[in-house]
Amino acid sequence: MPKVFIVVLNWQTYLHTKETLDSLREISYSNFEILLVDNGSCDGSAQALEEFLKNEWSLAGPKAHYIRNSANLGFAGGNNVGIKFSLENGADYILLLNSDVKVDKYFLEPLIQVGQQHPSVGILGPRIYFYDKPEKLWFAGGVLNRTKTKGTHLGLHEPMTEEQKSGRPYEVDYVTGCALLVKREVVEKIGLMPEDYFLFYEDADWSLRAKKAGYRIVVVPQSKIWHKESRSAVKGSYNYLYYMTRGGLMMGLRYASKYGEAIIYLISFWILAKQYIKLIINYRRDWARPVIRGILDFYRGKTGKVKTP
Repeated sequence: MPKVFIVVLNWQTYLHTKETLDSLREISYSNFEILLVDNGSCDGSAQALEEFLKNEWSLAGPKAHYIRNSANLGFAGGNNVGIKFSLENGADYILLLNSDVKVDKYFLEPLIQVGQQHPSVGILGPRIYFYDKPEKLWFAGGVLNRTKTKGTHLGLHEPMTEEQKSGRPYEVDYVTGCALLVKREVVEKIGLMPEDYFLFYEDADWSLRAKKAGYRIVVVPQSKIWHKESRSAVKGSYNYLYYMTRGGLMMGLRYASKYGEAIIYLISFWILAKQYIKLIINYRRDWARPVIRGILDFYRGKTGKVKTP
């Protein structure tokens, strides 16, 4: 059985992270270790989780490691700390797992089985359901638009084909970082997750990079977990809109042809114009401001974390 390191990134979500860890305690796959990475939390959750691992967890839980980052390194930066540790400690596979999920007891075996049977598969993901609506899909694979500036979810925003409904593993454009299993050889070939996004789209970019290197990206329907949506970045918040806007344009430009670059700038001009109109007519100004800033920062070439209201 390949050795799996499960990297759980915490940022100020003690109770949700604890529930995620508790669900991992029950999984049937045996050859795994957990690595909890705290991403610069300042609400006391870092200390509380460290105590939980030392006391409650150590009595009956699988082997677990703990790393505390001194600052919030972003989604990719925090996970990269865990990925590097996992590689240094003999991981064959690395599973990035959000700290606001509950996993099915048997979710890991189907992912590993498909990965082992198909050498061309480099990144795998489960089907993800809503935590509070357990039968409703949240993610059944990622779909990118033609310009690669926007990602949407199969099963939620995009209808699934008959093949995708059949229950067999199927290829997708990307797997969400909410639950992303990657082979060691893929990381060694394409490198760590890109950190310049800070939040959003780094998982899609990583999937595109893996595809460019010749690997397939698949979803395995037999594997399932449940997700509490947007616990650290609330949908519709300033940060959500800013990083979504800037990140989508960054990724589109990164993978565009010369002709495609012109299209992306035209799209951004059009979106920018619409936001200024919203400001003038006093319509959804709270949405318009972060989108405007995201586009302007894209023009300026700003990357990484920015100070937001």
